Amino acid sequence: MAEITTSDVRAHLEKIQGQTVTLDGLRRELGIVPGTKSFSLVRNIMFRLVEQKVVKPLNRGEFKVITQVRPVQVYGRERRPPVKINFPKDYNTMSQIDIGEYVTVREGDLFLISGLSNQGKTGLCLNFCAENLESHPILMGNEYTTIDNEPQSRFLSRLDRMDWVQWANGNGEDKFTLLPVRDDYAEYVVKDKLNIIDWINIDTEFWMISRVMEGVKRALGRGVAIIAIQKGEGAAAGRGGQFTKDFADVELLLDKYSETEILMTVGKVKESTQPLSGKVYAFGLRDMGVKIVDFRALRKCGCHKGWRGQKKCEDCNGTGYTDA
Repeated sequence: MAEITTSDVRAHLEKIQGQTVTLDGLRRELGIVPGTKSFSLVRNIMFRLVEQKVVKPLNRGEFKVITQVRPVQVYGRERRPPVKINFPKDYNTMSQIDIGEYVTVREGDLFLISGLSNQGKTGLCLNFCAENLESHPILMGNEYTTIDNEPQSRFLSRLDRMDWVQWANGNGEDKFTLLPVRDDYAEYVVKDKLNIIDWINIDTEFWMISRVMEGVKRALGRGVAIIAIQKGEGAAAGRGGQFTKDFADVELLLDKYSETEILMTVGKVKESTQPLSGKVYAFGLRDMGVKIVDFRALRKCGCHKGWRGQKKCEDCNGTGYTDA
């Protein structure tokens, strides 16, 4: 039998890029018999491949096969225009909420809606779905289907309350796709579509939201994702803290503004035609939380967090904000 060569080993390793191999395992896979010259040659070849950055040494006799990458050409590449995503409308005016005029959305972008429980996450998600029905969006998450994979009654009632939306086409077929998915979302993302996930639940290791979001982004292709997660009261990020921001391109934070209204703070925005991060808005939600009303910009009040001395500020009624 001919002696093993560097080319032989490289050819085998190309098939298992990203995996871990041992010298003994590699010998078995290549059919090398103990006591032959090739048996000892494998070790020398592997260390030669370390210098060539084909493998990386780990523990004794163990190597990681490096995934090979090629340079990406930039000059002369096609410049794709922004993606058209319609933002929700104010039901009173039927006009798009104004931040939608300034956000620039690109293929593969991810919107993150982090909000307190019962503070408008599902309302925003359903309105995004409604305004983009012609692109046949995908719905999944914890808010829409039962454990028996049927539409939740509350979800159906919300659709009925959105009386300005035609959810089905002329043949009675849904203009959106409802998937009974509550976990492993990246595996079910439909490539090149608008995927809405409401909401993602992580019980303990909240930092893992970053990995979930990364997986979703990788699966999107030219599509866009809108995902909702829970947030603590007054927190500057959703559950997972800074990790929630790693893969977000647009971040909306929802808190309680008053007994009847929601406070929306714009967090991270990767691209916009005017500064948006830090801007604050208020709006109401009517009819089971699906009709956005009185959407407006706010500004900080001159008081100190809603107080003037020992008294609640009368200008902002203790909220810390007044209408802009």
